[in-house]
Amino acid sequence: MESSVNQAARRAAARQARDAFPPMGVYAIRDRASGHRLLGASRNVHAALNRARFEMRMGKYADRVLQAAWSRAGADALSFEVLELVKEREDAEFDYAGELKALEQTCRELEGLKP
Repeated sequence: MESSVNQAARRAAARQARDAFPPMGVYAIRDRASGHRLLGASRNVHAALNRARFEMRMGKYADRVLQAAWSRAGADALSFEVLELVKEREDAEFDYAGELKALEQTCRELEGLKP
């Protein structure tokens, strides 16, 4: 009996996680020493940052400056930040992709980066 309760709780937790609003937003990866930074937007910022860390560990990250900083000093050389998250809206027709793009543009302007 206890096993079926645990299984039902696991199913409910998995369903809740699957149906939860994804953490869409804008993130930055910065080289602490040089100040070089990469700004990006993703429909799942935590997954994007995890992917970046993984690629850096493998030595395959596309941004050569950030990859060099990681190779030289490891994860402590970089900061991984979520700058802004898109807020969930009640409107089912809301354009989240457009909102994410506008949010990225605003963050780029605030950071003084090119579009």
